[in-house]
Amino acid sequence: MNIEAIRDALPDYARDLRLNLGSVLTTQGAPGLTARQIWGTALASALASRNATLITAIEDAARAELDAAQIDGAKAAAAIMAMNNIYYRFLHLAGDADYQTMPARLRMNVIGNPGIDKLDFELYSLAVSAINGCGLCIEAHEKQLRKHEVSREAIQSAIRIAAVVHAVAVTLEQVTVGGANGEVAAAA
Repeated sequence: MNIEAIRDALPDYARDLRLNLGSVLTTQGAPGLTARQIWGTALASALASRNATLITAIEDAARAELDAAQIDGAKAAAAIMAMNNIYYRFLHLAGDADYQTMPARLRMNVIGNPGIDKLDFELYSLAVSAINGCGLCIEAHEKQLRKHEVSREAIQSAIRIAAVVHAVAVTLEQVTVGGANGEVAAAA
């Protein structure tokens, strides 16, 4: 299934998502981002959103803008943030300062050497962290991007991509569970 077919599969109640998906994946709809950053952000966001159909469609479309290293970089951002977002969200929410003084003892080498442009990796990591709801990671990645003079407009564009991709993934799951009308089947 390609992105156009994904858009067509969205039910009428999600017509805003149809329009947004078509918009945020363009340089006009994602101001401040390059096509490479748009598609890397979209791929990392799709992976974080865990919908296989959407992941395949976005990865297939992304190949027009991303080389193998850039695809791996987006995948690496989604993978490492899947771990870090849990760990650092715990540190933040536990409210016990002693945990923050303890070494994480988790390997995170890919953050220092992602194999792609470091700021692109930060952007993808920020988008995934927004999907996963880790405030500490959102704050850290946003500060890093701003420190390197990435515009607020570009950061907002990345978050808009993450929001739309995640909403499409959720809606596709609703349609899968409940059929074309989007009615969620009752548990037996």
